[in-house]
Parts: sequence; C-alpha cells; structure tokens
Amino acid sequence: MFSKEEAAKLRKEFWTSFGKSFPRKWLLYNTKVKGLSFKFVADRKKAAVCLDIENPDEVANLLYYDQILSLKALLETEIPEVIFDYAYLLNNGKIIHRVYVPFEGKFSIHNKNTWRDCYEFFVETMSKFELFYFEYEDIIKNI
Repeated sequence: MFSKEEAAKLRKEFWTSFGKSFPRKWLLYNTKVKGLSFKFVADRKKAAVCLDIENPDEVANLLYYDQILSLKALLETEIPEVIFDYAYLLNNGKIIHRVYVPFEGKFSIHNKNTWRDCYEFFVETMSKFELFYFEYEDIIKNI
C-alpha cells in the first residue's frame, strides 16, 4: 500500500513519463465547445480515453450527447469498443454524459510495468477519437 505522498508522486511520474514518451499537442479541452472535452483517465485499477459532455446547461448537454449519439455507427466503425454512457457517475458524485473506450489490458498507475501498454493505448485511441471529432466537428457543434 502506498502513502498519499507516494501515490501522488507515482501519478505525477506516470503523466510526466507519458508526456515525455509521446510528446504531442492533444485536442483535450480545445474543442471550442463549452463543456465538451477529451480526457485521458488513469487510476489504481483502470485507464480510459474519454469524451466528456458536462456543460452547465443541461439542455446543451443533452443536445451535444444526442448529436454524438447520431454518429454512433460511424464512431463504432473506427473504434468498435466505444461505450456511450448517458449517466456516468464521476468519483466526485457528479453525473455527466461520457463516450469512452476503456483499456482492456492489465493496468494500475501504481505498477510501472503496466504503463507502456497503457500509453500505447492512449495514443492509438485518442488519435482515432480526435480524427473522428475533426471529421464530424460541424455536425457535433450544430445544436
């Protein structure tokens, strides 16, 4: 078991190592759509690449989620394992709309031996997500 400080140090090392191993400017929060962002998620037990919809305006949230849902078949062609979750519960108790791809391999942010496979998953999956977004950006934004 790790102390809080050791766990925080490992998390920082994980993300720093990812950035150094795969230096690239990712889209992430630069979608130009309020409340629509791409995220890398990694914790003690799992990792994922996500598209989160969490606009303060719930009507806008629903409209953006519906727009992305209308493109579901196209996204599944590129990323068959994608999951659409209408009511994803975050650790802080907030419920958002999330479209995500979980890392299916063995992973723990506390186990450095699992990092490389996760990094490769992040790069491959986020690249596909970004290409999808750029291809259909006009449709997604058109609410």
